Formats: sequence, structure tokens, C-alpha cells
Amino acid sequence: MERLHPVVLHHIVNSLGWPDLRPLQRQAVGPVLDGDDTLLLAPTAGGKTEAAVFPILTAMTEQEWTGISVLYLCPLKALLNNLAPRVDQYAQWIGRRAGLWHGDTRESQRRRIRMDPPDILLTTPESLEAMLISFKTDHSHVLGRIRAVIVDEVHAFAGDDRGWHLLAVLERLTRITGRPIQRIGLSATVGNPQQLLTWLQGAGAGTRPARVVAPEADAPTAAPIARIELDYVGSIENAAKVIASLHRGEKRLVFCDSRSQVEQLGAALRARDVTTFLSHASLSAGERHRSEQAFAEARDCVIVSTSTLELGIDVGDLDRVVQIDSPASVASFLQRLGRTGRRAGAERSCLFLATKERALLQSAGLLLLWGRGWVEDVAAPPMPRHLVAQQILAVALQERRIGNRLWSEHWNGLPPFDRSGEPILRHLVAEGFLDEDGGMLFIGPEAEKRFGHRHFMDLTASFTAPPQFTVLSGRAEIGRTDPSVLTEDRPGPRRLLLAGRSWQVTYIDWKRRRCFVEPAEGGGIAKWTAGGIAGLSFNLARAMRDVLLGTDPPIALTGRASTRLQHMRGEIASESVHPAGPIITRAGSDVRWWTWAGYRANATLAATLSSVTDQVQRPTDFSVRLREELTPDMWKAAQAEAPLVLPDVDPRAVRGLKFSTALPDHLAIATVAARLADLDGAAKVLDETTRFTVLH
Repeated sequence: MERLHPVVLHHIVNSLGWPDLRPLQRQAVGPVLDGDDTLLLAPTAGGKTEAAVFPILTAMTEQEWTGISVLYLCPLKALLNNLAPRVDQYAQWIGRRAGLWHGDTRESQRRRIRMDPPDILLTTPESLEAMLISFKTDHSHVLGRIRAVIVDEVHAFAGDDRGWHLLAVLERLTRITGRPIQRIGLSATVGNPQQLLTWLQGAGAGTRPARVVAPEADAPTAAPIARIELDYVGSIENAAKVIASLHRGEKRLVFCDSRSQVEQLGAALRARDVTTFLSHASLSAGERHRSEQAFAEARDCVIVSTSTLELGIDVGDLDRVVQIDSPASVASFLQRLGRTGRRAGAERSCLFLATKERALLQSAGLLLLWGRGWVEDVAAPPMPRHLVAQQILAVALQERRIGNRLWSEHWNGLPPFDRSGEPILRHLVAEGFLDEDGGMLFIGPEAEKRFGHRHFMDLTASFTAPPQFTVLSGRAEIGRTDPSVLTEDRPGPRRLLLAGRSWQVTYIDWKRRRCFVEPAEGGGIAKWTAGGIAGLSFNLARAMRDVLLGTDPPIALTGRASTRLQHMRGEIASESVHPAGPIITRAGSDVRWWTWAGYRANATLAATLSSVTDQVQRPTDFSVRLREELTPDMWKAAQAEAPLVLPDVDPRAVRGLKFSTALPDHLAIATVAARLADLDGAAKVLDETTRFTVLH
């Protein structure tokens, strides 16, 4: 602590009233002040923001940094809104300022930032991209003095295409600053922290010092001490009944893994006179903010949320976390569990309420992995060719023109934004996305047509959001709904469920995608189109198999959950699992290979053994359907046939890949196929002995 600036130390003790720093905060001071690239690892509410900001403020003062010298990047606007006052308070200790810039920031505020930049800018990678391609921003003046970047919830970036976009934008920033930028990642518990830090370093990996800071108590070596209970309730209505009757007088945060579940549960709780607030991505920013603020200030209430409240948004002191069905990963569960037990003497706790048998089994499997101290590795999606196309177009906008031989230098040799992207560049030129003249490349008419809407704002986001209609009650925006709710045939008046309330549709503006509503008494429908590739991981599917084979997770099972699991072990296990490995079952014409390997591994196996697999039926998380005429000899011959191959891809699946229109068709399909595959999981299954079983 003695390395912190005396003014910062004074305020930690006197303004915050802290007698000491937490272990993570103490251990972070040295690496951050030394200028090392650093990954700070701790559970939710573990003090990671302060661990990064306190030494950064010290460096800012001692080294006399000026202008915007620090970027603080977050994956969510709501998280930025939540953090901005806190970071600004810390900056004011040393006479500095923090500013906020994201998609909801008013143009007047952006003008002030351009003219009089703060010392710390809190923003998203998408807003940073928008600044880089904007004619209004003087890059050298606004961004040229950046010394460090803090990436909050870095694991949330690294696991999808936003991570590739983040890395590419940071490399372009180093070209503007003319110096390496220190990178500080804040992360919840992950299975591969060193690899995550190496990933965050980008082109500087191997050339810059790097440190993972993870106090031993927070390391993912064993399950943390917590009180976890798993119950089977059978429906959303029954879940609402349990939540309404248990733990009255307490503040409860309930997680669901779909927006429609949030809406249904919220409405059911309100019908039981429970003070209930809602939070999910399709509610308006104002609606979410009001809910989160009211919940933070209230007692004896419930807030129902998707993963929007999984990250570090502060909703005050919680008494309890409830999970409806199962999160998708152990890492996600750890984030949610970390919301509890923050008061002195309080323990972490979570109640699982399974509404379906499949959800009960998945919850048990996930908790079995948690009990073993296992956490998923964070891995970037492979083959981001579509983002190579996006980045080339973005740099052409930023620089107005780029050399047709020097274009790759903007990313400092970071794969895949290096010379390996030459075929993509040639395609962009051939299809008119870029014009070429005298060895220079410019934005072409096809890029204007495809991405030029609203000053190329479509080019700043690396993900595709399904089209939604804005729902308005009078002039107040409630949120957004899926178009199918407005188009599918249903008897009676058209009603939708949003913000936990039913609304009757009064008018639809199809051209502007607006839907006008008025309050209604019940009968609303909540529905949204899911995006991305669904499916369980290999490890989670295998853990579910272990549960069916008799292994219980190290948590409390209610009588209902235990009885239902025993029923499943008798009914399902007898037909689909064997302690020695995968089995092939035949029930009439239905022949199935029960791998319990997860969707991606099974899709890979279906493509690899195409001579014996049913190419009409899609694989599931647990099985692959085989041809009706399969014999043991045919099976042996198929296994000996060929090495692993990537899954087959429906060309329609490419539409979910943003910027796929800027890629040759074969590269777009190859990109999706690589992301659909699990070669390691498939190889493990093929190494196991498969047994044949006939079911009667």
C-alpha cells in the first residue's frame, strides 16, 4: 500500500473508511504501477474496479498524464452508468475527471468531451469504434494520449466476437498513440486465466510483461463454501408460488435464462402481490434503470432478471439469489452466486427451482461440476473472417484511404488481421465494398449500400441483433418485442407481455417498427427469437450423464428434486446411459448413439460418420440418430473411414454472422462450420468403446 499516492491512500482511509485493502487490491498495486499487462481475477463484488483504479490514479499523478489517459471499457451500457459516478469520485480525489460515452450519451455531452477531454473515459468498444470512424473526432487530440485501458468483465468479451473486435480496435489505438497501451483486465473466475491474459495482450503477447493477480482464496481450485439447494417445482407458476411464500421480508434476485421466462415469472409474482421488478435487454433503458434503482432502495421485494444483472451492476445488499432452471455455464453460476454473502458474517447461497425435468438434470450436472472445482476455459470463437472484413472497412473509413499493400500494419501483425486476410481484401475490392485507385483503397458503393445507414453505425457492432418492434404506451417507451408476437394468428385481441404487465395492441407502425399499446388485464404473450448456436458443452453433458448414473452434486436436494431424479434414473438412464461408455440403442426404426457429448461434438460426429448417421435428423446434446439399417459391421467400417471433419452448415445459418455479406460464400460457410464444431469432444467419444443395445 505504501506505493499508492498519499492522497489516494488518505481518501481510502478517510473518505471510504476502509481500514485496509482486500488481498486482490493489495496484490494489484505493484504490477499495475510497474506498467505490466495485468489480469485481476476475483468473484463478483470482489473489489476489482478499485484494484485497477487506485494504482492507475497513482500512476496518473506521479507520471503527470494529461488528456484522456485511461479508457475504462465495459460490455454493457448499464454497467458503465453504474460505474461512472464511482470512478469519477475516485478521480476527483486527485483533481481529475471521468467522463461517460456510449450509445445513449447526448451529442452535447460528446461535444464537451471532444473539446475538453476528461482524464478517464468510460465507454464500450462499439462507441470507441464509432469515435474512430467519425469525421467529428480529432483522433490525436481525443485519443492520442491514452496510456492504459481497463477492460471490465473481460471474460464476457473474450468468449464471443466482441472480443476480436475489442482486440482489433486496441491495436488501432496504439497506432494513434505511438506507444504500447497497458492492458488491465478484470475478470470473474475462469478456468484458464493465463491464456485469457495472453489473449488480452493481443499483438504484444510475448513481448510485454504480464501478471495474473488472483488471491489464493479466489482461485478456481475448489468450490467455495456456500449453501446451495436444488428443488423441482415443475412450472413457472409453481416457482412463483415458492418465491412468494419463502423468505418474506428479504431482498431476492431471481435469474432466468430467457426474457420470456422473466416476463412470465414477473407477472406471476405480481399476481401474488409480491413487489416485483424486472430487468432484461428488451426493456427500455429507462424501464430497466427505474427497476434497478427501486430494487436497490427497497426491502421485501424481488427483481427478476436475465444475465443483465449477472455482471457487476450494483443493486445493493442482497439476501438471496434464486435461479430458475439452470445457467449455461459454471462461470455464469459463480457470477450469480457472488451476488450474495457480501455482508460481514453472511454466507453465499442460491436456491435452484427447476421447472422441467431436463432443467433439473442440467442443474444437477452443473452443480456437480461446481462441486469438483471445475470452471470453463474462456476461448475466443475461431476464424473471425467476417470481422477481418469489418475491420478493413472500418480502417478505410477512419483513414479515408489505405494502401493496398500496407493495410495490415494497422493491427501490428495481430492474427487474423494480418496479411493472411489478403483473400478477404481482394473479395472486398472485387465486389465493390472497396474502390482501388493508384495503389490506395477507399470505401466503395457496396459498403455504402450495405452498411452506410446512419453514418455507418451498422459497421460499429460485431453482433447481429434480431429485428424487434419498439413498444410505446403513449409517448413512454416500454421496451421491444419480437415481430412474431405481432404477426402470428391468435384468437381474440392481440396482447403482449412486457415489463411484467399485459398490454393490448392498439396500432402497429410497420414501416417504423413501432407498436402502440394500452394496459390490459392479463392474457399477454412474451416471446423473443433466440440467437447464436444453442447447445450444451461436452463437460456439462457428461456431468448430466454422471448424475443419471447415480452421482449427486454436493448440495442440498429437496424431497421433490430427489424423487424426480430417482424417477429419471430409472426411466431415462436405463435407455440412454451405461457406466462403461456410449451406447447405441435400437427401438423399432429409431437407432440412436447416446454419446452425452454436447451439441457441437455430436454435430462433428454426425458429419464425420456421415455414412451411418441420419443426415435428415439434427443431433441433440445427448445423441446422434443413425441409419435404420445400421449393423455392427457397418459401424466398425464407418469408424475406420476418415478423420474428423467439420459439421455441415445450412447456408441460412450464415445470416446470423454479421458482415457475412462482405465474405465469399465458401469462407462464410467455413467460418460457421468451425464455430459449430467440437473436435476435442468428438475425438474423446471416438476413443471410447460403444456398445449396442436393443430396446423393447
